[in-house]
Amino acid sequence: MVHSSSSASALSGADTKIHPSAIIEPGAQIGAGVEIGAFSVIGPEVVLHDNVRLAAHVVVAGKTEIGEGTQVFPFASLGHAPQDRKFRGEESRLIIGSGNVIREYVTMNPGTEQGGLVTRIGDGGLFLTGAHVAHDCQIGNHVLLVNNATLGGHCVVEDFASVGGLSAVHQYVRIGAYAFIGGMSGVENDVIPFGMALGNRAHLAGLNIVGMKRHNFDREQIHSLRKAYRMLFATEGTLLERLEDVEKMFSDDGEVQRVVQFVKADSSRSLCVPRNGA
Repeated sequence: MVHSSSSASALSGADTKIHPSAIIEPGAQIGAGVEIGAFSVIGPEVVLHDNVRLAAHVVVAGKTEIGEGTQVFPFASLGHAPQDRKFRGEESRLIIGSGNVIREYVTMNPGTEQGGLVTRIGDGGLFLTGAHVAHDCQIGNHVLLVNNATLGGHCVVEDFASVGGLSAVHQYVRIGAYAFIGGMSGVENDVIPFGMALGNRAHLAGLNIVGMKRHNFDREQIHSLRKAYRMLFATEGTLLERLEDVEKMFSDDGEVQRVVQFVKADSSRSLCVPRNGA
């Protein structure tokens, strides 16, 4: 439960712990068990749900909502105006889910009118030092952004995907569930679920086998995905023809169908393919 108050002192109940030097603007809503460290600044339209923990020197601005149990480390900046020349001050939101860990110097921006006015972060994510989530991104659950990974505006990153350190993801790119982006990659095109993309500019370099094993995919499931991958990115025929073949052959395989539907979905970006692929 969150409580609205006009002063930090009035928030001292409900098991909150707020350092005297922190600034809590009137109107901010603070849940039970929230901790706010020294010199942090919380804007008047911010909502902090129960057990959120903000370290020293955290700034949360705008219409930003942070879910239960999320931890934010020093010098993170959440909810300030989007880095977009088209932004004209329209009311937009940043919604961060529960159980995330947001490390030092991470920046996350709210949405814009062109992207639905909402940037959304799922639950259980880990955002390491210096990572950036731009306006209108839609981030799934248990996503990992390693140090200084950068997402351009309007990106979609699905559940359990990992983006390596110092990587840059172009605006509007989609990264599928369980995909892995290698460090220092420049990602211009959509990466299929379970795919592994490497390089500048990034190419598809197989499947994220290590990631699947870590998430307890069994041997049979990994084998099916490998077989489907080889068919999809073979050299015979067109990609559309191969996609139809994969869809029919693996009609009862939910994980392969996840890949099929990802490829079939509308996108403004091309598909990231192997270097010898079509």
